[in-house]
Amino acid sequence: MSDAKSNGANTPGDGVNGNGVNPEKDLGAANLPGMRGDHGEEIRVQRGMFGANNGGDTSGYGGLVRSVRLPGAATRPYGGWFDEVADELEGALEEQGLVPGNAIEKTVVDRGEVTFHIEREYLVAVAQTLRDDPALRFELCTGVSGVHYPGDKGRELHAVYHLRSITHNRVIRLEVSAPDADPHVPSLVPVYPTNDWHERETYDFFGLIFDGHPALTRIMMPDDWQGFPQRKDYPLGGIPVEYKGAQIPAPDQRRSYS
Repeated sequence: MSDAKSNGANTPGDGVNGNGVNPEKDLGAANLPGMRGDHGEEIRVQRGMFGANNGGDTSGYGGLVRSVRLPGAATRPYGGWFDEVADELEGALEEQGLVPGNAIEKTVVDRGEVTFHIEREYLVAVAQTLRDDPALRFELCTGVSGVHYPGDKGRELHAVYHLRSITHNRVIRLEVSAPDADPHVPSLVPVYPTNDWHERETYDFFGLIFDGHPALTRIMMPDDWQGFPQRKDYPLGGIPVEYKGAQIPAPDQRRSYS
């Protein structure tokens, strides 16, 4: 019988994946999401498996403590065609009299994807450049998603755009941030009209206000709804339920057993 270790295979329970990497010891392992060692920007420290602090974590990992980090800025060379796109974008901005360092806050390369973090006042100019420049030609924006990082002080709200170049068969990401106190981001509907409904949905759930949108209204929640349900600090809420003549309180008003 051949030795499984000698031919590169891994036996169950040896803590090593099919690539010969132990993901618990190698922070560069591709199948270890979220763990960045000491790299990146720490936005909070999570305690327990799910971060619950009111006794709601029933996973048995209440003693787990880990830092939650966002990936930091990458340094050149980025690799592959990422450098080509970055060079073309910076050159096109300079031709318009813009300083690339003012428009692009940082460039992040993480898990084989590139993200350009854009200062919000330059978002429209950068998006239009990416769409119209012949060497870039990102003709399609597949939408915008909202993200809420309460621990990312001064830039708690993020808007994330995925752009696709059909001409060059490339995909990149733009990300722009805004503080809770000033949740305004320029609308990209004039550049990418298909963002119309996506921006409405992001406004509805996260409260990001897209300045210049043709009709920024709620599309999921009632018009008079208070708050934005997908923010991390949104209360659990609920409505009381009638059950056999008794009134069961809403989830956020029930007795706690923690």
